[in-house]
Amino acid sequence: MQDGERFDAIVIGGGQAGLAAGYHLRRHGLRFVILDAGAHVGDAWRSRWDSLRLFTPVRYDSMPGMPFPGDRYAFPTKDQVADYLDAYAWYFDLPLRTGVHVDRVRATAGGPGFVVTAGERELEADQVILATGAFHHPSVPAFARDLDVGILQLHSSEYRRPAQLRDGPALVVGAANSGAEIALDIARAGNRLVRLAGRDTGHLPFDTEGRLGRWLDPLIWFGANHVMTVRSPIGRRARDGILFHGEPVERARPALLAAAGVERVLGRVGGVSGGRPVLEDGTVLDAANVVWCTGYRRDYSWIEPSITDADGWPVQDRGVIAGVAGLYIVGLPFQTAIASALLGGVWRDAAYVGDRVAERAALARAHAPRDAIPAGSAG
Repeated sequence: MQDGERFDAIVIGGGQAGLAAGYHLRRHGLRFVILDAGAHVGDAWRSRWDSLRLFTPVRYDSMPGMPFPGDRYAFPTKDQVADYLDAYAWYFDLPLRTGVHVDRVRATAGGPGFVVTAGERELEADQVILATGAFHHPSVPAFARDLDVGILQLHSSEYRRPAQLRDGPALVVGAANSGAEIALDIARAGNRLVRLAGRDTGHLPFDTEGRLGRWLDPLIWFGANHVMTVRSPIGRRARDGILFHGEPVERARPALLAAAGVERVLGRVGGVSGGRPVLEDGTVLDAANVVWCTGYRRDYSWIEPSITDADGWPVQDRGVIAGVAGLYIVGLPFQTAIASALLGGVWRDAAYVGDRVAERAALARAHAPRDAIPAGSAG
């Protein structure tokens, strides 16, 4: 990577959102590059817990231009997703640079354009697409440091398999999808008491992998893309609930947890007493292990000027960042619809943003001096 390189667009993040954005930039013939901090495409998926599978079947997991392989009713594993993303980047020959951690994105004074800083290197771009998602820094409560040093603590981002845990009871804190799935994973390994603590986020009333789930899938997928959107009242209500309180549990429903022996503890872990976790009602819990499924802290402080609202979410409309010309975002949860961050749902926002980038690039070329360097593939 050389200082002073200039592109029509720089995409930051090489997950499904960044690759989908790259597909549309390639389709428009723009000169661009995708920067990703991981060593290999799909690393963010490979580093998740071993038993993780998608909540959507193969038939709804295809990204633009390339079908997801396999049985259309199967639910892909996290490694199959990683392999698919790797193949996607290769198939479309996307200009991806891995191992590049972006430290700063700064709109140039007087504009238009941006300077992207990665370590000691700087790249320039007329436009920038943020595709880093909303899960930036693992979040655990401050009181976690007061737990007894003999208790093993892991954030969900660090959990891989039950064998990591010490002998003795396990407490999983956070009862949305990640917490419920990890609690089920630990319980199925046997030989320990597993408790799941946290506010009830609700759950789907049917088995998503059963006959009824298969029959309902087309209706659910249609609703996820065209009904549960930021343009509809029901969608906006659902968005607020999901963004600030967690999604309803899809696979690890209460009956399944109970059958596996998971003890459901209603109420939040609110502190520490005598080195042990304590619920807000004062109940002290015994635990040799605590897995924090308490989400992530969003961080957009590396972008200048600021792009967030009081809740820390980027202010955007269909991926166009408000007040910063040429800056876009793709891959946020519920960005346009509830499916926006999913493999098979990111296409809508990626296509819209790609079109806006192409329009702006065409306008810039129309007003550029005759000796300006023409746009072309960065392949």
